[in-house]
Amino acid sequence: MDKRFFSIFGLTEEQAIAIIDTPLEQLEDASDKYIAVSHLINFPTEQSIAALTRAIETSNPAELDHRIVRRKAVESLGRLQAESALPVIRQCLKDDDIYTVENTVWAIGEIGTKDPEILEEVAELLDKPGQIYRVIIHTLARANYQPSLERLRKFTEVEDEPTRSAAIATVCRFTGDYSQIIEVMALLQSPNVNARRGCIQDLIDSRYYKAIPEIARCPVSLVFRLRGLRMLLDAGVPSGEITFAEVKPYLEQVLYDHPKDIDLVHEYDVTPVLNFAIEELYQTDFGRCYLATKTLLDIYHEEAPAALLATYADKAYNDYGAHYHVMKLLGWLKYVPAYDLLVENLHNREPQFQKSRAACAIALGELGNPKAIPELKICLNSQIWDLKYACLLALDCLGDTSGREIGAQDSDWLIRAKAESNN
Repeated sequence: MDKRFFSIFGLTEEQAIAIIDTPLEQLEDASDKYIAVSHLINFPTEQSIAALTRAIETSNPAELDHRIVRRKAVESLGRLQAESALPVIRQCLKDDDIYTVENTVWAIGEIGTKDPEILEEVAELLDKPGQIYRVIIHTLARANYQPSLERLRKFTEVEDEPTRSAAIATVCRFTGDYSQIIEVMALLQSPNVNARRGCIQDLIDSRYYKAIPEIARCPVSLVFRLRGLRMLLDAGVPSGEITFAEVKPYLEQVLYDHPKDIDLVHEYDVTPVLNFAIEELYQTDFGRCYLATKTLLDIYHEEAPAALLATYADKAYNDYGAHYHVMKLLGWLKYVPAYDLLVENLHNREPQFQKSRAACAIALGELGNPKAIPELKICLNSQIWDLKYACLLALDCLGDTSGREIGAQDSDWLIRAKAESNN
């Protein structure tokens, strides 16, 4: 599990536990206990699990501050995959707060129990009004809890797209009848960004390998698409259902992430002015960002570099979405003066800018300056697979073959496969 974002509070395990064991009313700031239960994800020990369990047991679900801590404690136990805490976690399925129930169901899925009594309690929530059904369906699907099949069927026609997508995908998997999976595929082009993101997960869960080309072109952040393709590769290659060679062009298409390779779901009524297109790079719906990126490349090719550097200096340097698009665009625009900025951000280890590092690698390949070769080779020692893969692509662009020799010795089978491939 990726825990890079969970250690920002600077507390020791003992300090966090002491805060948890202090009555909420005695704390100077009620949010301190929330921070403490969040922070214990960094300490997979019996003491931490016991403290998180106490945080649930001593909370009063009738009070808001207590509910917030209770929800987070359940989530942290799920992230720790604390099987010993299941008896206490399970009790939270009865809470009136739907967000606590959501976290509880998710935690049960993360822990991975096969206890039929617990799974039946989860399935019974499908008949309880007002729940967040998508996470319930996912947990039942992960547990392969077949007795929930008939209760799941009624959700295959609900209006909410993310819920409908999860239900259809799970019914397909449980029955082996994939005739309805096309309805999930259609959601890759939904106007609803959450539906687009969610259906990628549902196609992964269904092991529907035929969806790989469409997943690659879906207008969501490449993080969702890369995760989807990587999970399908890790499942399908060992089983012999797909090969690396079959998926390779789609994987590399996603890593390059050029807007021409995205099936856009948005359009402009009129050509936007330059400043509007720049501001669209800050949208949380990456479908809008890709439309703006295409516009900047097609219409504002000459003016875009200066505008991108200006917005970077203003606020994109601290906005991880816009940061990514600025880095990638500077490469597509082949803006040579951006070399130093791209190298600087290639080595930016701040976790929120991880996807920008791969973008910088691709951009440096586009600039064509061989000075970047040693910088890119340094990143082949990273633990981040998509960064290493992007560096291999960039090194190929720069005519370097020594990077492949390094990649051929990598611990990750996918990096070795790329390094040993013909192109």
